[in-house]
Amino acid sequence: MSISKTRSLLVDVARHLFAQKGLEGTTMNDIAIASNKGRRTLYTYFKNKEEIYYAVIETEMERLSDKMDEVASKDMDSEQKVILLVYTHLNMIKEAVTRNGNLRAEFFRNIWMVERVRKTFDHDELELFQRVLQEGCDKGTFRIQNVSLMADIFHYALKGLEVPYIYGRLAKGITLEESRPIVTNYVRRLLGMSQNIY
Repeated sequence: MSISKTRSLLVDVARHLFAQKGLEGTTMNDIAIASNKGRRTLYTYFKNKEEIYYAVIETEMERLSDKMDEVASKDMDSEQKVILLVYTHLNMIKEAVTRNGNLRAEFFRNIWMVERVRKTFDHDELELFQRVLQEGCDKGTFRIQNVSLMADIFHYALKGLEVPYIYGRLAKGITLEESRPIVTNYVRRLLGMSQNIY
């Protein structure tokens, strides 16, 4: 098995164990046994359990980044692309946290570790928003004075919405379909577009 495949296997096994037993309830030995690899192999790739946890979060951020890139490369109207990026970001973060069971609590308890891991993702997402917003300006769809600042606003607004969105505290009782026209109208105003369409 190649180095990258072995490392990926160890990270995936650790993710499942962390999701079931939590970070504190999982040992390096548990990961070695569940992956059918010896402890020596495990320690070849990771110094300790926290380093594996870091790799698990990094893998989740890479999944989100890939999905955001996929949306940004779609051949679609700039306005719809921005709205789809907003929903993709929030839904992928929610999926990453909720699909990992006990990791959900760890995600919030170790928020500074998560922030450290997110640095690369955050940088890439800012560049992606800049690119998409500039594309909209170039096509005459958006009227934005400062694309870089607007990208920052989108990025940090989404980060601020993550926790209430994950916990279902954002617009309690409203369906995804009901929220879409409201979000669309806010986005249109932010981007200097014409009157509301809903």
